[in-house]
Amino acid sequence: MINPESYIFTPGPVKMSPYILEIGARQSPYFRNETFSDILIECEKLLIDFASAPIGSRVVFLAASGTGAMEATVMNLLSTTDKAIVINGGGFGQRFVEMCNCHDIPILDHKVDGDNLADTASLDAYTGTTALLINAHETTNGTLYNMDAIGSYCKKNNLLHIVDAISMFVTDEINMTDQHIDALIISSHKGLALPPGLSMVILSPRAIERVGHHAKSLYFNFRNYLEDGLRGQPPFTPAVTILLQLHARLKQIERDTLNHEIDKTSRIAEYFRKHVSSWPLGLYSRFMPNAMTALTPTNDESALDIVKYLAEQCHIFVAPNGGALKDTVFRVSHMGDMTTDYVDVLIDALDHYYGVTR
Repeated sequence: MINPESYIFTPGPVKMSPYILEIGARQSPYFRNETFSDILIECEKLLIDFASAPIGSRVVFLAASGTGAMEATVMNLLSTTDKAIVINGGGFGQRFVEMCNCHDIPILDHKVDGDNLADTASLDAYTGTTALLINAHETTNGTLYNMDAIGSYCKKNNLLHIVDAISMFVTDEINMTDQHIDALIISSHKGLALPPGLSMVILSPRAIERVGHHAKSLYFNFRNYLEDGLRGQPPFTPAVTILLQLHARLKQIERDTLNHEIDKTSRIAEYFRKHVSSWPLGLYSRFMPNAMTALTPTNDESALDIVKYLAEQCHIFVAPNGGALKDTVFRVSHMGDMTTDYVDVLIDALDHYYGVTR
């Protein structure tokens, strides 16, 4: 059983507000009616506004994880006649590679190690390309790419620009119009601070033109969602309760403003990071988002041992890494219903672990 007194600092799921939790405790309503249609239509409008999407953009709502939305986007927008650059800087970049391989999409696997691609010269050698796929923030190692530079590169080369913004929507700035993004992939359990199980893809008019021509799927064919979405309905049973929570959360952001939401996350990140120098830990990435901090031990200690100590002794959950980074990196989220008092619980635990007195 999960300890109800646990503290969660993982980059998904994140800490949810009491208001959102209360909505989740209610009976799920029937959804094939005008009331629910109005809610879905307003959610679409608010998401388009917050993403600064081009005029004529639409949203697909999927009862799926972020990975499901990533694969559905690949299936709907790319084909075997494409040649896509995949920015592969970690586990989620590699996931895009595997998805494209699974669907026989020809790709150029562009490996990145710690570079934020503010200088896109390394991409200039590629010719005959039609699309670029990128995780705006590579969550496995905390690297935030320079989306302005990548967007300019895509515009210059007329590339379909597909962006996984799952770990940075409403925590860091993203602008589909200015950054020439054609498909923006979002999930519920990160910056939106909702339960897992809902993902959304915002499609520009150029992306919409490609929809439905290639997807060998009924459930994940975006054309069905776009057609039914005109009347505020999904083609199949949606994540009803999470969509109600999404509506409440988007209305909250609308009231407080998106800039307030981003600034709040930035302040929490800055508050935590100013304590890092007190511990034998370093910042793993030079290009960090507001959403989370990736930390690496500087004293040859295993990162996994720190994660286990916090979980087992303090009921505090931070995110471990797998594979080659298992002993090198752990990650601390700043997303969700965070306050400095809440962050102090983690700071105090790390102070105790390292024998720091303040």
